[in-house]
Amino acid sequence: MAALLNSAALLQIPVKGKWVGGCRLIDDSLHRKRNKTRLLNHFVSAKAMSTGYSGKKQVWIWTEKKEVMTAAVERGWNTFIFHSHRRELAAEWSSIAVICPLFVEDGILFDGERKKVANYFEISSARELEKLQSWNEESENVVISLLNWQVIPAENIVAMIQGTRKTVFAISNSYSEAQIFFEALEHGLCGVVLKTEDVESIFQLKDYLDRRDEEGSLLGLTKARVTKVQMAGMGDRVCVDLCSIMKPGEGLLVGSFARGLFLVHSECLESNYISSRPFRVNAGPVHAYVAVPGGKTSYLSELKSGKEVIIVDQSGMQRTAIVGRVKIETRQLILIEAKGDQDNQTYSILLQNAETVALVASPEEGHQCTSFPVTSLEVGDEILVRVQGGARHTGIEIEEFIIEK
Repeated sequence: MAALLNSAALLQIPVKGKWVGGCRLIDDSLHRKRNKTRLLNHFVSAKAMSTGYSGKKQVWIWTEKKEVMTAAVERGWNTFIFHSHRRELAAEWSSIAVICPLFVEDGILFDGERKKVANYFEISSARELEKLQSWNEESENVVISLLNWQVIPAENIVAMIQGTRKTVFAISNSYSEAQIFFEALEHGLCGVVLKTEDVESIFQLKDYLDRRDEEGSLLGLTKARVTKVQMAGMGDRVCVDLCSIMKPGEGLLVGSFARGLFLVHSECLESNYISSRPFRVNAGPVHAYVAVPGGKTSYLSELKSGKEVIIVDQSGMQRTAIVGRVKIETRQLILIEAKGDQDNQTYSILLQNAETVALVASPEEGHQCTSFPVTSLEVGDEILVRVQGGARHTGIEIEEFIIEK
């Protein structure tokens, strides 16, 4: 983090057309049996995984409520844990859904054929955690119940399993606890066992993991050519301060219309006018749309502390960030219109007329990024936009006839 801050401090805001600091501004039984075998192979093969540091997060479910089981299976979670005396319940559920039942007995999790799948530990003290650290079955699955404490031991476990082949699942009694385990020391544990009788916890955890899976994926960005740059008078603009540091080429997707969002650069670049603020995007007026996780949009005026937005770089790589605060102030605005190279559609955005506000364009070969301060933006300049469906209902894209101008 310090290195990133130091490198950002060395950058100078570029003069248009010049490169400075690396950045230029400008159901039958056979079928069911086969599926069970496939599922069993899936979680037994976890022994061959490295650690919780990579791969898709795994979820096992521990419940006795049929509605919770049904909701979990519908969302792709098929591994369920039962106490050894609840085999009848496991058999009943296996008759109505394709599941992989595991049974807890004497500190071990067995499958239906009494093959060992994982070790089970209950940990309530630092000394018990240290015993786990000295446990030498490198490639075993481990299910851990931390009883009345979560955060610090979760971090200790993540650090402990680094470089081993242990696959650790922590028992979570709620969605929020599961989130703690998945985010401990940034990388988190490989998986959780969600122990719940609440269907809503299933919905919340699936929604969280879907949003998390978006990180590191690419959004399609399109080139658009600027067709108008015009002073527009005064308006209430929004500065979005995030709980994350941005680097050159990164910013937020913002636009007057949801059908075309401009990549607005962060204030991570130093200038002669103001110090670098790598956590900030001077994003535009209160009415503008901003991209948020889940393929949705929000009005800039709706953002507040604790909300999430997506940071995007010039290649389209996205990640999620938390809003720390929002500042709304009256400032002079400039209207920018651009026409897409591929669809010939016109998109627009209003931004504060200031040297520290910039739009991002495609990176040129051999350089990190290209960006244009709005104060020196000219007709003909190429910038990046995110083209998507225009009709929105509460920020969700819908199929509907709509005209926006």
